[in-house]
Amino acid sequence: MNDYRRARRRKVGYNVEIVDTMTELPIGKLSNLSESGMLLILQQPLVNDALYQFRFRLPDHTGVERAIEVGAHELWADEAAAPGQAWSGFRFIDVAPTDLAYIRDWVDAPGSQYV
Repeated sequence: MNDYRRARRRKVGYNVEIVDTMTELPIGKLSNLSESGMLLILQQPLVNDALYQFRFRLPDHTGVERAIEVGAHELWADEAAAPGQAWSGFRFIDVAPTDLAYIRDWVDAPGSQYV
């Protein structure tokens, strides 16, 4: 997972809520996802260069959702065009092997659009 910038990133295209598992509060939405990181649109900026534990739900090819938990490091943040929102890029630092396999399959699913 050291080469995180070269991983293919799938656009989400629908609403995937991100929950901070330390507070159990929703913090934003998933914009795109790769096997090594993700881009979020946040309701408010987070602490720069900090570590987080997130949970989100991804549907499989039949529409059944699976909860995924990841440990993530914030790499960068920027203001979004909408007032009170921010973009933030994360790299994964901890993902269960079964969740990582699920993310890979989801990213590589037929018909996916990529950034």
